[in-house]
Amino acid sequence: MEWKTDWGLRARMGLTMLLLLALYVVFLGVLAYSNVGLVGTVVIMALFMGGQFFFSDKLALRSMGAHEVSEQEYPELHATIGRLAQQADLPKPTVAVADTRTPNAFATGRSPSSATVCVTTGIMNTLDREELEGVLAHELAHVKNRDVMVMTIATFLSTLAFMIVRWGWLFSGDREQGGAPVMVAILVSLVVGVVSFLLVRVLSRYREFAADRGGAVITGRPSALASALMKIDNGMDKVPSDDMREQADMNAFFIIPIKSGAIGRILSTHPSTENRIERLREMERELETA
Repeated sequence: MEWKTDWGLRARMGLTMLLLLALYVVFLGVLAYSNVGLVGTVVIMALFMGGQFFFSDKLALRSMGAHEVSEQEYPELHATIGRLAQQADLPKPTVAVADTRTPNAFATGRSPSSATVCVTTGIMNTLDREELEGVLAHELAHVKNRDVMVMTIATFLSTLAFMIVRWGWLFSGDREQGGAPVMVAILVSLVVGVVSFLLVRVLSRYREFAADRGGAVITGRPSALASALMKIDNGMDKVPSDDMREQADMNAFFIIPIKSGAIGRILSTHPSTENRIERLREMERELETA
């Protein structure tokens, strides 16, 4: 199996960024018109974007209670990630572990040279060696596709918009002092937040299919990743609800999202596990007949 550029993913990432850019222009214009003003808007956006771009990986790890681990602490994990990264023609990423029973993994970082792959103790206790390799290869495929960076940028706008919706009323003041423009900014922020939220969902679902295929190409064993997905999905039912609530904000970056009822499935960041497994099995059949 050979690695092929996924032009469908690239097209979706490009379209998502263009649409988000249009939302940015509208968002900036409305904020500049409000009490925040043009200078205040530029300063706020620059601070948030700079922080998101340079510190998003550290924030993601902290939100999971994860920490970087050395080769002495996890020699087998380091060796596996190093070998898979070499097979994927990538620099070896930083390795992190989160001490949680949730069986999951994710990749973060603004570029392949600054990437981090994080796994939970739950997933290491759930999967066998080949299945864990399949999951790690899936995360490295995200890094190689560079969709981690795009998702980081894409989630920024919805995060900021919803923050304004939540806290903007504090700055509304009296209508005669400019409260009306602030209320308009809050309403526009709500619309921008919802639209960007949906754009992120659409991109995220496709990127998971792309990473599944990429991970299968790296290992040459689609069945191993399919088996891992099945185990992780079944293992979610055994995770305490407190752990799920604490980690739900990271859903877009997990290999399997934390379940959250019927509405959560409709707005899920991931395609259904059944569809992902079926595609991987199709790849396995193609390999067997090749």
